[in-house]
Amino acid sequence: MAVETTVLPSGLRVVTDAMAGVGTASLNVHVAVGSRNETLDEHGLSHLIEHMAFKGTKRRSAFEISEEIESAGGDLNAATATEHTAYQARVLPEDVGLALDILADILTESAFDPEELEREKSVILQEIGAVEDTPDDLVFELFDAAAFPDQPIGRPILGHPDSVSKLGAPDIRAYLARFYGANSLIVSAAGAIEHVEIAGAAQRLFAGLPQVAPPAHEPARYVGGERKTRKSAEQANLVVGFESLSHTHEDNYAAHIYSSAVGGGMASRLFQEVREKRGLAYSIYTFNWSFADTGLFGFHAAASPRDCGELLKVALDCLAASLDDLAEAEVRRAKAQMKVSLLTALESSTARAEQIARQTAVFGRVLARAEIVERIDRLTVAQVRAAGRRLLSSPPTLAAVGPAGRAITADRVAERLRTG
Repeated sequence: MAVETTVLPSGLRVVTDAMAGVGTASLNVHVAVGSRNETLDEHGLSHLIEHMAFKGTKRRSAFEISEEIESAGGDLNAATATEHTAYQARVLPEDVGLALDILADILTESAFDPEELEREKSVILQEIGAVEDTPDDLVFELFDAAAFPDQPIGRPILGHPDSVSKLGAPDIRAYLARFYGANSLIVSAAGAIEHVEIAGAAQRLFAGLPQVAPPAHEPARYVGGERKTRKSAEQANLVVGFESLSHTHEDNYAAHIYSSAVGGGMASRLFQEVREKRGLAYSIYTFNWSFADTGLFGFHAAASPRDCGELLKVALDCLAASLDDLAEAEVRRAKAQMKVSLLTALESSTARAEQIARQTAVFGRVLARAEIVERIDRLTVAQVRAAGRRLLSSPPTLAAVGPAGRAITADRVAERLRTG
């Protein structure tokens, strides 16, 4: 790695990784604000701003933004998350200047034309509707809402139809003024790039951004419980989960290894017991998400109504047993999977640009590969089991979409873990 970091006088951070043998350049503008920073009246605003960034600026129409980048063979993209928003471009090395100019333009000079705004709000309403029609997406929205009820972190990133419909250009401009400052942005780049070029362009193109107060959010209060919606379907989608650990918690790596060990692949005990030995579901997998001050661990599966109860018992018994008998081989496999994921990110300029921005935002620096590998390798089976025990000790959260049945409840989950 050839990571370089510059903090500009404005507070804007520039971090790059020049990757030998890569023929493209990936650029990323990471903004330390997401859906978690919104008030109830602003619900969906972070995502709306991401959409509107591509709908015209003072210098470029929406078509000209697309035409310029695509005429250079490049592409633009963006994504809104719970705690950040990212704007991305990938181009040939000779077009780095163009890509940075467009990214700066859409982030600092967007026009927010009223007609474009109403049209894009309509698109987002359709996007929200699509989630309602997609059980394996909807079940995770219900899961978040049950885990963190009546909190920004538990609300859907896309927003709610009522809140999105009411948002206007003044709301957007006020939100940008509050959060989109030089000190809340990280410009990252990876691939065939020159750090000096990126830093110089960033200083010039983002010079007009003021400093803002550090983005704040309501502290997370994990509660747990259940949310279910009965829809006519052949299968029920189930998510069962618990509170996990923050990005910076000392046991965060152990929690990730535990999740991967018990349900991170076809060789995992959850997949083997639920799918391979009993045929109770087509797929079952675990997840472990980290945020600034909390996290979520759990598993997702879809099953026919008649199998939901048995699936839940088998899966929970697997988790309970793992706290005492998780084996060295399972932990070793999970460590290997985590290291492969790390190395895969290092091989892609787009993934690398995102990774170094996120690490800079969370840890204040880019973590060396050797440091991460060393932290993974030194974990013991006892430490991974202890992390699992900590996760499963929190109140359970259950979400279900479809004909899961009344017997599938969070209380039954807690009872099974106590007696299973």
